[in-house]
Amino acid sequence: MRPKRFRDTTRIGPVHVASFYDRRGRDKHTAACTAPRCGFSAEYDSRAAAELAARTHTCNP
Repeated sequence: MRPKRFRDTTRIGPVHVASFYDRRGRDKHTAACTAPRCGFSAEYDSRAAAELAARTHTCNP
């Protein structure tokens, strides 16, 4: 399996938002928190949803 190639990455607070193509060639978006011991990450179909999740994410590591 090939690793995901992320593009158009941005950072909103501790959360990174990036776009990538899945195995079927569909455009997907991910949001992942980089705070220690947080563990938040999710994939979305739209960039707006990923950015909204990044803006509203609160973590208590």
